[in-house]
Amino acid sequence: MTHKLYLWLGLPRGVSAFIVIALVLSGCQPLDNAISAGAPPSIAQPAAPTATPTQDPALPSPFPPRPLYSPGELVDYTAQTGDTLPNLAVRFNTSVAEIKQANPFIPDSATTMPPGMPMKIPIYYLPLWGSPYQIIPDSLFVNGPTQVGFDTAKFIADRPGWLKDYTEYAADANRSAADIIDYTAQYYSVSPRLLLALLEYQAGGLSQPTLPADLQDYPLGYRVWDHQRLFMQLGWAANLLNNGYYAYRTSHLTSIEYHDGRLERFDPWQNAATVSLHNYFNFLYDSYSDYAKAISSEGFAKVYRDLFGDPWQADKPHIPGSLTQPEFILPFEPGYIWAYTGGPHTGWGIGEPYAAVDFAPPSMAHGCLPSSLWVVAMAPGVVARSETGVVMLDLDGDGDERTGWDIFYLHIGTQDRAPAGATLKRGDPIGHPSCEGGESTGTHVHIARKYNGEWIPADSALPLTLDGWAAHSSGEAYQGTLTHFSEVVTACECSNHASFIQAPNR
Repeated sequence: MTHKLYLWLGLPRGVSAFIVIALVLSGCQPLDNAISAGAPPSIAQPAAPTATPTQDPALPSPFPPRPLYSPGELVDYTAQTGDTLPNLAVRFNTSVAEIKQANPFIPDSATTMPPGMPMKIPIYYLPLWGSPYQIIPDSLFVNGPTQVGFDTAKFIADRPGWLKDYTEYAADANRSAADIIDYTAQYYSVSPRLLLALLEYQAGGLSQPTLPADLQDYPLGYRVWDHQRLFMQLGWAANLLNNGYYAYRTSHLTSIEYHDGRLERFDPWQNAATVSLHNYFNFLYDSYSDYAKAISSEGFAKVYRDLFGDPWQADKPHIPGSLTQPEFILPFEPGYIWAYTGGPHTGWGIGEPYAAVDFAPPSMAHGCLPSSLWVVAMAPGVVARSETGVVMLDLDGDGDERTGWDIFYLHIGTQDRAPAGATLKRGDPIGHPSCEGGESTGTHVHIARKYNGEWIPADSALPLTLDGWAAHSSGEAYQGTLTHFSEVVTACECSNHASFIQAPNR
Protein backbone atom coordinates (compact mmCIF):
# COMPACT_ATOMS: atom_id res chain seq x y z
CA MET A 1 0.00 0.00 0.00
CA THR A 2 1.28 3.41 -0.89
CA HIS A 3 0.78 6.27 1.56
CA LYS A 4 1.01 9.79 0.14
CA LEU A 5 0.92 12.64 2.61
CA TYR A 6 0.16 16.10 1.30
CA LEU A 7 0.75 18.99 3.69
CA TRP A 8 -0.11 22.58 2.83
CA LEU A 9 1.22 25.24 5.17
CA GLY A 10 0.48 28.92 5.26
CA LEU A 11 -2.50 28.85 2.91
CA PRO A 12 -4.86 31.81 3.15
CA ARG A 13 -7.76 31.14 5.42
CA GLY A 14 -10.87 30.47 3.40
CA VAL A 15 -12.84 27.44 2.51
CA SER A 16 -9.53 25.62 2.26
CA ALA A 17 -8.46 27.01 5.61
CA PHE A 18 -5.76 26.60 8.23
CA ILE A 19 -3.40 23.64 7.73
CA VAL A 20 -4.96 20.95 5.57
CA ILE A 21 -3.57 17.44 5.80
CA ALA A 22 -4.87 14.88 3.31
CA LEU A 23 -3.83 11.25 3.60
CA VAL A 24 -4.36 9.42 0.34
CA LEU A 25 -4.44 5.64 0.52
CA SER A 26 -4.76 4.67 -3.08
CA GLY A 27 -3.30 2.97 -6.06
CA CYS A 28 -3.77 5.95 -8.34
CA GLN A 29 -3.90 9.71 -8.70
CA PRO A 30 -5.89 10.42 -11.89
CA LEU A 31 -4.11 13.51 -13.13
CA ASP A 32 -1.27 14.66 -15.29
CA ASN A 33 1.98 14.60 -13.35
CA ALA A 34 2.70 18.20 -14.27
CA ILE A 35 -0.70 19.38 -13.09
CA SER A 36 -0.81 17.32 -9.92
CA ALA A 37 2.22 18.68 -8.13
CA GLY A 38 1.19 21.04 -5.36
CA ALA A 39 -2.47 21.08 -6.35
CA PRO A 40 -4.84 22.61 -3.80
CA PRO A 41 -6.36 20.49 -1.07
CA SER A 42 -9.98 19.45 -1.25
CA ILE A 43 -12.62 21.55 0.41
CA ALA A 44 -12.66 21.57 4.21
CA GLN A 45 -15.51 22.96 6.24
CA PRO A 46 -14.39 25.95 8.34
CA ALA A 47 -14.79 26.18 12.07
CA ALA A 48 -17.52 28.28 13.62
CA PRO A 49 -16.76 32.01 13.63
CA THR A 50 -15.53 33.73 16.75
CA ALA A 51 -17.18 37.03 15.91
CA THR A 52 -20.42 38.12 14.32
CA PRO A 53 -19.86 38.94 10.64
CA THR A 54 -20.78 42.34 9.35
CA GLN A 55 -21.07 43.59 5.79
CA ASP A 56 -18.17 45.80 4.71
CA PRO A 57 -19.75 49.28 4.78
CA ALA A 58 -17.69 50.31 1.77
CA LEU A 59 -19.35 47.55 -0.27
CA PRO A 60 -23.05 47.46 0.54
CA SER A 61 -24.99 44.63 -1.02
CA PRO A 62 -27.36 45.65 -3.84
CA PHE A 63 -29.79 43.05 -2.51
CA PRO A 64 -31.93 43.37 0.60
CA PRO A 65 -31.23 40.76 3.29
CA ARG A 66 -33.40 37.68 3.37
CA PRO A 67 -36.25 37.96 5.87
CA LEU A 68 -36.29 36.07 9.14
CA TYR A 69 -38.44 33.15 8.04
CA SER A 70 -40.66 31.27 10.46
CA PRO A 71 -39.48 27.69 11.06
CA GLY A 72 -40.78 25.49 8.25
CA GLU A 73 -42.21 28.42 6.26
CA LEU A 74 -42.79 27.48 2.62
CA VAL A 75 -40.75 29.60 0.20
CA ASP A 76 -40.85 29.73 -3.58
CA TYR A 77 -38.00 28.09 -5.44
CA THR A 78 -37.42 27.41 -9.13
CA ALA A 79 -35.42 24.25 -9.77
CA GLN A 80 -31.97 24.81 -11.25
CA THR A 81 -30.00 22.43 -13.42
CA GLY A 82 -28.51 19.56 -11.42
CA ASP A 83 -30.67 20.11 -8.32
CA THR A 84 -31.44 17.02 -6.25
CA LEU A 85 -33.70 16.68 -3.22
CA PRO A 86 -30.87 15.77 -0.80
CA ASN A 87 -28.88 18.84 -1.84
CA LEU A 88 -31.89 21.16 -1.59
CA ALA A 89 -32.65 19.78 1.87
CA VAL A 90 -29.17 20.75 3.09
CA ARG A 91 -29.27 24.20 1.50
CA PHE A 92 -32.65 25.10 3.03
CA ASN A 93 -31.87 23.33 6.33
CA THR A 94 -34.85 21.02 5.96
CA SER A 95 -35.41 17.36 5.02
CA VAL A 96 -36.20 15.43 1.85
CA ALA A 97 -39.42 14.18 3.46
CA GLU A 98 -40.62 17.74 4.13
CA ILE A 99 -39.80 18.86 0.58
CA LYS A 100 -41.74 15.90 -0.85
CA GLN A 101 -44.67 16.61 1.43
CA ALA A 102 -44.78 20.19 0.13
CA ASN A 103 -44.43 18.98 -3.49
CA PRO A 104 -46.47 15.75 -3.72
CA PHE A 105 -46.06 15.64 -7.51
CA ILE A 106 -42.36 14.67 -7.14
CA PRO A 107 -42.11 10.86 -7.57
CA ASP A 108 -40.11 8.67 -5.22
CA SER A 109 -37.87 7.71 -8.14
CA ALA A 110 -36.81 11.32 -8.81
CA THR A 111 -33.09 11.86 -9.38
CA THR A 112 -32.49 15.37 -10.73
CA MET A 113 -35.14 18.10 -10.70
CA PRO A 114 -36.42 19.48 -14.04
CA PRO A 115 -34.83 22.92 -14.54
CA GLY A 116 -37.44 25.67 -14.28
CA MET A 117 -39.90 23.61 -12.23
CA PRO A 118 -41.60 25.73 -9.53
CA MET A 119 -41.36 24.28 -6.05
CA LYS A 120 -42.31 25.09 -2.48
CA ILE A 121 -39.57 24.39 0.03
CA PRO A 122 -39.87 24.54 3.82
CA ILE A 123 -37.05 26.70 5.12
CA TYR A 124 -35.45 26.81 8.53
CA TYR A 125 -33.56 30.02 9.06
CA LEU A 126 -29.79 29.96 9.29
CA PRO A 127 -28.04 33.30 9.89
CA LEU A 128 -25.51 35.09 7.74
CA TRP A 129 -26.57 34.21 4.23
CA GLY A 130 -24.32 35.51 1.46
CA SER A 131 -25.06 37.31 -1.78
CA PRO A 132 -27.93 36.01 -3.93
CA TYR A 133 -26.35 37.50 -7.08
CA GLN A 134 -25.61 34.75 -9.59
CA ILE A 135 -22.51 35.26 -11.75
CA ILE A 136 -22.88 32.63 -14.49
CA PRO A 137 -25.20 29.65 -15.01
CA ASP A 138 -23.96 26.13 -14.39
CA SER A 139 -24.29 25.23 -18.08
CA LEU A 140 -21.53 27.74 -18.87
CA PHE A 141 -19.24 26.44 -16.12
CA VAL A 142 -18.71 22.96 -17.52
CA ASN A 143 -17.10 22.07 -20.83
CA GLY A 144 -20.45 20.91 -22.16
CA PRO A 145 -22.85 21.49 -25.07
CA THR A 146 -22.70 25.30 -24.84
CA GLN A 147 -18.97 25.17 -25.66
CA VAL A 148 -19.42 23.17 -28.89
CA GLY A 149 -18.28 25.30 -31.82
CA PHE A 150 -16.25 27.73 -29.72
CA ASP A 151 -12.81 28.31 -31.27
CA THR A 152 -10.37 29.27 -28.51
CA ALA A 153 -7.48 29.94 -30.89
CA LYS A 154 -9.51 32.27 -33.12
CA PHE A 155 -10.96 34.11 -30.13
CA ILE A 156 -7.46 34.79 -28.80
CA ALA A 157 -6.02 35.69 -32.21
CA ASP A 158 -8.66 38.39 -32.72
CA ARG A 159 -7.56 40.25 -29.58
CA PRO A 160 -4.39 42.19 -28.72
CA GLY A 161 -3.60 40.54 -25.39
CA TRP A 162 -0.42 38.70 -24.46
CA LEU A 163 -2.11 35.31 -24.79
CA LYS A 164 -1.92 35.68 -28.58
CA ASP A 165 1.86 35.19 -28.69
CA TYR A 166 2.29 33.00 -25.62
CA THR A 167 3.95 29.57 -25.97
CA GLU A 168 5.13 27.07 -23.39
CA TYR A 169 6.44 23.50 -23.32
CA ALA A 170 3.80 21.63 -21.35
CA ALA A 171 2.42 18.07 -21.22
CA ASP A 172 5.19 16.80 -23.53
CA ALA A 173 4.64 19.33 -26.32
CA ASN A 174 5.18 22.96 -27.30
CA ARG A 175 1.78 24.57 -26.81
CA SER A 176 0.21 27.92 -27.51
CA ALA A 177 -2.01 29.59 -24.93
CA ALA A 178 -5.06 28.32 -26.82
CA ASP A 179 -3.70 24.77 -26.73
CA ILE A 180 -3.09 25.02 -22.98
CA ILE A 181 -6.58 26.39 -22.34
CA ASP A 182 -8.22 23.69 -24.46
CA TYR A 183 -6.12 20.97 -22.80
CA THR A 184 -7.16 22.16 -19.35
CA ALA A 185 -10.80 22.54 -20.39
CA GLN A 186 -10.87 19.02 -21.79
CA TYR A 187 -9.21 17.19 -18.91
CA TYR A 188 -10.99 19.01 -16.09
CA SER A 189 -14.18 19.56 -18.12
CA VAL A 190 -14.25 23.26 -17.27
CA SER A 191 -15.45 25.80 -19.85
CA PRO A 192 -12.67 27.40 -21.97
CA ARG A 193 -14.69 30.64 -21.94
CA LEU A 194 -14.58 30.65 -18.14
CA LEU A 195 -10.80 30.15 -18.17
CA LEU A 196 -10.36 32.96 -20.71
CA ALA A 197 -12.49 35.33 -18.64
CA LEU A 198 -10.40 34.56 -15.55
CA LEU A 199 -7.19 35.26 -17.46
CA GLU A 200 -8.61 38.57 -18.65
CA TYR A 201 -9.96 39.59 -15.24
CA GLN A 202 -6.80 38.71 -13.36
CA ALA A 203 -4.04 39.27 -15.91
CA GLY A 204 -5.39 41.18 -18.92
CA GLY A 205 -4.69 38.18 -21.12
CA LEU A 206 -6.95 39.35 -23.95
CA SER A 207 -6.51 43.12 -23.72
CA GLN A 208 -2.99 43.89 -22.44
CA PRO A 209 -0.13 43.31 -24.90
CA THR A 210 2.27 42.32 -22.12
CA LEU A 211 1.77 40.33 -18.97
CA PRO A 212 2.09 42.64 -15.93
CA ALA A 213 5.53 42.39 -14.31
CA ASP A 214 4.16 41.19 -10.97
CA LEU A 215 2.34 38.31 -12.72
CA GLN A 216 5.16 37.10 -15.00
CA ASP A 217 5.56 33.78 -13.23
CA TYR A 218 2.10 33.48 -11.69
CA PRO A 219 -0.51 34.95 -14.08
CA LEU A 220 -3.45 33.80 -11.91
CA GLY A 221 -1.84 34.83 -8.64
CA TYR A 222 -1.25 31.39 -7.13
CA ARG A 223 2.30 32.02 -5.95
CA VAL A 224 3.67 28.56 -5.28
CA TRP A 225 7.11 27.83 -6.70
CA ASP A 226 6.17 24.65 -8.60
CA HIS A 227 3.12 26.29 -10.21
CA GLN A 228 4.88 28.81 -12.40
CA ARG A 229 3.64 29.73 -15.88
CA LEU A 230 0.29 29.36 -17.57
CA PHE A 231 -0.09 25.58 -17.76
CA MET A 232 0.42 25.00 -14.06
CA GLN A 233 -1.64 28.04 -13.08
CA LEU A 234 -4.61 26.93 -15.17
CA GLY A 235 -4.42 23.35 -13.88
CA TRP A 236 -4.50 24.69 -10.33
CA ALA A 237 -7.40 27.05 -11.12
CA ALA A 238 -9.52 24.40 -12.86
CA ASN A 239 -8.97 22.00 -9.97
CA LEU A 240 -10.00 24.59 -7.39
CA LEU A 241 -13.04 25.58 -9.46
CA ASN A 242 -14.15 21.95 -9.67
CA ASN A 243 -13.60 21.52 -5.92
CA GLY A 244 -16.07 24.31 -5.20
CA TYR A 245 -18.60 23.42 -7.89
CA TYR A 246 -18.96 19.75 -7.02
CA ALA A 247 -18.61 20.20 -3.27
CA TYR A 248 -21.66 22.49 -3.41
CA ARG A 249 -23.49 20.01 -5.66
CA THR A 250 -22.95 17.25 -3.09
CA SER A 251 -23.53 19.41 0.02
CA HIS A 252 -19.93 19.10 1.19
CA LEU A 253 -19.60 22.88 0.92
CA THR A 254 -22.26 25.04 2.57
CA SER A 255 -20.40 28.11 3.85
CA ILE A 256 -17.36 30.26 3.35
CA GLU A 257 -14.92 31.71 5.86
CA TYR A 258 -13.24 35.03 5.17
CA HIS A 259 -9.68 35.89 6.06
CA ASP A 260 -10.73 37.84 9.16
CA GLY A 261 -12.58 34.83 10.59
CA ARG A 262 -16.07 35.87 9.53
CA LEU A 263 -18.35 33.06 8.39
CA GLU A 264 -21.08 33.27 5.77
CA ARG A 265 -23.47 30.58 4.61
CA PHE A 266 -24.26 30.46 0.89
CA ASP A 267 -27.67 31.78 -0.04
CA PRO A 268 -30.00 28.76 -0.42
CA TRP A 269 -31.08 29.96 -3.87
CA GLN A 270 -27.48 30.14 -5.10
CA ASN A 271 -26.12 28.02 -7.99
CA ALA A 272 -23.01 25.82 -8.10
CA ALA A 273 -21.05 27.88 -10.65
CA THR A 274 -21.40 31.05 -8.58
CA VAL A 275 -20.45 29.26 -5.35
CA SER A 276 -17.36 27.91 -7.10
CA LEU A 277 -16.31 31.43 -8.10
CA HIS A 278 -16.94 32.71 -4.54
CA ASN A 279 -14.70 29.95 -3.22
CA TYR A 280 -12.05 30.67 -5.89
CA PHE A 281 -11.81 34.41 -5.29
CA ASN A 282 -11.94 34.06 -1.51
CA PHE A 283 -8.98 31.69 -1.71
CA LEU A 284 -7.02 34.19 -3.82
CA TYR A 285 -7.74 37.56 -2.24
CA ASP A 286 -6.66 38.63 1.24
CA SER A 287 -8.73 41.79 0.90
CA TYR A 288 -12.48 41.45 1.44
CA SER A 289 -12.99 44.47 -0.82
CA ASP A 290 -11.18 42.72 -3.68
CA TYR A 291 -13.24 39.59 -3.10
CA ALA A 292 -16.54 41.49 -2.88
CA LYS A 293 -15.82 43.33 -6.12
CA ALA A 294 -14.86 40.11 -7.90
CA ILE A 295 -18.20 38.42 -7.09
CA SER A 296 -20.31 41.51 -7.83
CA SER A 297 -22.02 42.41 -11.10
CA GLU A 298 -19.18 44.85 -11.82
CA GLY A 299 -16.37 42.38 -11.19
CA PHE A 300 -15.71 39.09 -12.96
CA ALA A 301 -19.30 39.02 -14.24
CA LYS A 302 -18.75 42.28 -16.16
CA VAL A 303 -15.58 40.94 -17.80
CA TYR A 304 -17.46 37.78 -18.82
CA ARG A 305 -20.37 39.82 -20.22
CA ASP A 306 -18.02 42.12 -22.16
CA LEU A 307 -16.26 39.14 -23.72
CA PHE A 308 -19.12 36.75 -24.39
CA GLY A 309 -22.40 38.61 -23.89
CA ASP A 310 -25.07 38.07 -21.25
CA PRO A 311 -24.42 34.54 -19.91
CA TRP A 312 -28.03 34.09 -18.87
CA GLN A 313 -29.18 34.60 -22.45
CA ALA A 314 -26.83 31.76 -23.48
CA ASP A 315 -27.95 29.42 -20.68
CA LYS A 316 -29.19 26.04 -21.89
CA PRO A 317 -29.65 23.83 -18.83
CA HIS A 318 -27.48 20.78 -19.38
CA ILE A 319 -28.82 18.39 -16.72
CA PRO A 320 -32.44 17.40 -17.41
CA GLY A 321 -35.00 16.33 -14.87
CA SER A 322 -35.07 12.64 -13.92
CA LEU A 323 -31.68 11.92 -15.46
CA THR A 324 -31.01 8.18 -15.66
CA GLN A 325 -27.81 6.28 -16.34
CA PRO A 326 -27.70 3.92 -19.33
CA GLU A 327 -27.20 0.26 -18.55
CA PHE A 328 -23.53 -0.25 -17.62
CA ILE A 329 -21.71 -3.53 -17.14
CA LEU A 330 -18.61 -4.13 -15.03
CA PRO A 331 -15.50 -3.05 -16.97
CA PHE A 332 -13.96 -6.52 -17.34
CA GLU A 333 -14.73 -9.81 -19.04
CA PRO A 334 -17.47 -12.21 -17.90
CA GLY A 335 -16.45 -14.89 -15.43
CA TYR A 336 -13.32 -13.09 -14.23
CA ILE A 337 -12.85 -11.96 -10.62
CA TRP A 338 -11.21 -8.55 -10.15
CA ALA A 339 -10.70 -6.53 -6.98
CA TYR A 340 -12.59 -3.34 -6.16
CA THR A 341 -9.53 -1.31 -5.12
CA GLY A 342 -10.88 2.24 -5.04
CA GLY A 343 -14.25 3.51 -3.87
CA PRO A 344 -15.58 6.91 -5.01
CA HIS A 345 -12.76 9.41 -5.55
CA THR A 346 -11.82 12.20 -7.90
CA GLY A 347 -12.59 11.82 -11.59
CA TRP A 348 -9.62 14.01 -12.56
CA GLY A 349 -7.41 16.16 -10.36
CA ILE A 350 -7.44 16.24 -6.58
CA GLY A 351 -10.53 16.49 -4.40
CA GLU A 352 -14.03 16.86 -5.83
CA PRO A 353 -15.82 15.42 -7.70
CA TYR A 354 -15.84 11.88 -6.32
CA ALA A 355 -16.88 10.53 -9.70
CA ALA A 356 -14.53 7.56 -10.16
CA VAL A 357 -13.96 4.02 -8.90
CA ASP A 358 -11.03 1.61 -9.45
CA PHE A 359 -10.73 -2.09 -10.29
CA ALA A 360 -7.57 -4.22 -10.41
CA PRO A 361 -7.11 -7.51 -12.30
CA PRO A 362 -5.95 -10.71 -10.58
CA SER A 363 -2.17 -10.86 -10.26
CA MET A 364 0.48 -12.94 -8.50
CA ALA A 365 2.26 -9.81 -7.23
CA HIS A 366 1.62 -6.15 -6.48
CA GLY A 367 2.93 -3.28 -8.57
CA CYS A 368 2.87 -2.11 -12.15
CA LEU A 369 2.88 -5.47 -13.91
CA PRO A 370 1.63 -6.03 -17.47
CA SER A 371 -1.74 -7.72 -17.76
CA SER A 372 -3.17 -9.69 -20.67
CA LEU A 373 -6.72 -9.27 -19.36
CA TRP A 374 -9.08 -6.84 -21.02
CA VAL A 375 -10.90 -3.76 -19.83
CA VAL A 376 -14.17 -3.73 -21.78
CA ALA A 377 -16.72 -1.18 -22.96
CA MET A 378 -19.34 -0.76 -20.24
CA ALA A 379 -21.87 0.47 -22.84
CA PRO A 380 -21.90 0.86 -26.63
CA GLY A 381 -20.29 4.00 -28.02
CA VAL A 382 -17.62 5.70 -30.11
CA VAL A 383 -14.09 6.36 -28.86
CA ALA A 384 -13.89 10.16 -28.72
CA ARG A 385 -10.33 10.27 -27.37
CA SER A 386 -7.51 7.73 -27.16
CA GLU A 387 -4.14 8.85 -25.82
CA THR A 388 -1.53 7.91 -23.22
CA GLY A 389 -3.40 6.07 -20.50
CA VAL A 390 -6.80 7.44 -21.53
CA VAL A 391 -9.85 6.26 -23.47
CA MET A 392 -12.99 8.42 -23.55
CA LEU A 393 -16.02 6.48 -24.75
CA ASP A 394 -18.82 8.69 -26.09
CA LEU A 395 -22.19 6.98 -25.78
CA ASP A 396 -24.32 9.24 -27.98
CA GLY A 397 -22.15 8.39 -30.98
CA ASP A 398 -21.28 11.90 -32.13
CA GLY A 399 -17.65 11.59 -31.06
CA ASP A 400 -17.83 14.74 -28.92
CA GLU A 401 -17.29 14.18 -25.20
CA ARG A 402 -19.01 17.47 -24.37
CA THR A 403 -22.44 16.06 -25.24
CA GLY A 404 -24.42 13.19 -23.77
CA TRP A 405 -23.09 10.38 -21.62
CA ASP A 406 -19.37 9.56 -21.63
CA ILE A 407 -17.26 6.98 -19.81
CA PHE A 408 -13.72 7.98 -18.89
CA TYR A 409 -11.18 5.14 -18.66
CA LEU A 410 -7.75 5.88 -17.16
CA HIS A 411 -4.62 3.69 -16.91
CA ILE A 412 -5.25 1.90 -20.20
CA GLY A 413 -2.03 0.48 -21.63
CA THR A 414 -0.77 1.67 -25.03
CA GLN A 415 -0.65 -1.83 -26.52
CA ASP A 416 -4.02 -2.84 -28.01
CA ARG A 417 -5.69 0.38 -26.82
CA ALA A 418 -8.90 1.13 -28.75
CA PRO A 419 -8.20 3.90 -31.29
CA ALA A 420 -10.06 7.19 -31.58
CA GLY A 421 -13.08 6.83 -33.85
CA ALA A 422 -13.61 3.13 -33.12
CA THR A 423 -17.23 2.05 -32.71
CA LEU A 424 -17.59 -0.41 -29.83
CA LYS A 425 -20.37 -2.65 -28.65
CA ARG A 426 -21.01 -3.34 -24.98
CA GLY A 427 -18.32 -5.79 -23.85
CA ASP A 428 -15.86 -5.02 -26.65
CA PRO A 429 -12.21 -4.61 -25.56
CA ILE A 430 -11.02 -1.12 -24.59
CA GLY A 431 -7.43 -2.13 -23.77
CA HIS A 432 -5.39 -3.64 -20.96
CA PRO A 433 -5.18 -2.25 -17.41
CA SER A 434 -1.83 -0.67 -16.60
CA CYS A 435 -0.12 2.13 -14.69
CA GLU A 436 -0.03 4.49 -17.69
CA GLY A 437 -1.51 7.94 -17.30
CA GLY A 438 -1.52 9.95 -14.07
CA GLU A 439 0.12 8.36 -11.04
CA SER A 440 -0.36 4.72 -10.13
CA THR A 441 1.20 2.26 -7.69
CA GLY A 442 -0.35 -0.80 -9.29
CA THR A 443 -1.99 -2.10 -12.46
CA HIS A 444 -5.68 -1.20 -12.50
CA VAL A 445 -8.39 0.74 -14.34
CA HIS A 446 -10.05 3.96 -13.16
CA ILE A 447 -13.52 4.74 -14.53
CA ALA A 448 -15.78 7.78 -14.22
CA ARG A 449 -18.94 9.18 -15.84
CA LYS A 450 -19.76 12.52 -17.41
CA TYR A 451 -23.07 13.81 -18.74
CA ASN A 452 -23.08 16.88 -21.01
CA GLY A 453 -19.64 17.77 -19.66
CA GLU A 454 -20.55 17.43 -15.97
CA TRP A 455 -18.82 14.81 -13.85
CA ILE A 456 -21.49 12.70 -12.14
CA PRO A 457 -20.51 11.70 -8.58
CA ALA A 458 -20.38 7.93 -8.14
CA ASP A 459 -22.43 8.10 -4.93
CA SER A 460 -25.30 10.49 -5.60
CA ALA A 461 -28.99 10.61 -6.37
CA LEU A 462 -27.88 8.82 -9.53
CA PRO A 463 -25.36 6.23 -8.25
CA LEU A 464 -22.82 4.62 -10.56
CA THR A 465 -24.34 1.20 -11.23
CA LEU A 466 -22.45 -1.66 -12.92
CA ASP A 467 -24.25 -4.95 -13.63
CA GLY A 468 -26.65 -3.95 -10.85
CA TRP A 469 -23.87 -3.13 -8.34
CA ALA A 470 -24.34 0.41 -6.97
CA ALA A 471 -21.43 2.49 -5.67
CA HIS A 472 -21.54 4.04 -2.20
CA SER A 473 -19.02 6.28 -0.50
CA SER A 474 -17.93 6.17 3.14
CA GLY A 475 -17.23 9.90 2.94
CA GLU A 476 -13.49 9.35 2.55
CA ALA A 477 -11.85 9.26 -0.85
CA TYR A 478 -11.22 5.72 -2.15
CA GLN A 479 -13.30 4.17 0.62
CA GLY A 480 -16.74 2.69 0.10
CA THR A 481 -18.73 -0.27 -1.16
CA LEU A 482 -20.56 -1.79 -4.09
CA THR A 483 -23.93 -3.27 -3.17
CA HIS A 484 -26.24 -5.63 -5.05
CA PHE A 485 -29.32 -6.39 -2.98
CA SER A 486 -27.85 -8.00 0.19
CA GLU A 487 -24.37 -8.55 -1.29
CA VAL A 488 -21.62 -6.10 -0.37
CA VAL A 489 -18.13 -5.64 -1.82
CA THR A 490 -15.79 -3.34 0.13
CA ALA A 491 -13.10 -1.29 -1.59
CA CYS A 492 -9.53 -2.03 -0.53
CA GLU A 493 -6.24 -1.37 -2.26
CA CYS A 494 -5.04 -4.56 -0.57
CA SER A 495 -7.18 -6.66 -2.97
CA ASN A 496 -8.50 -8.84 -0.16
CA HIS A 497 -11.36 -11.31 -0.39
CA ALA A 498 -13.95 -8.72 0.68
CA SER A 499 -13.02 -6.61 -2.36
CA PHE A 500 -13.44 -9.40 -4.96
CA ILE A 501 -16.19 -9.07 -7.53
CA GLN A 502 -17.01 -11.34 -10.45
CA ALA A 503 -18.45 -10.18 -13.75
CA PRO A 504 -21.53 -12.25 -14.60
CA ASN A 505 -21.96 -14.13 -17.85
CA ARG A 506 -23.88 -11.98 -20.26
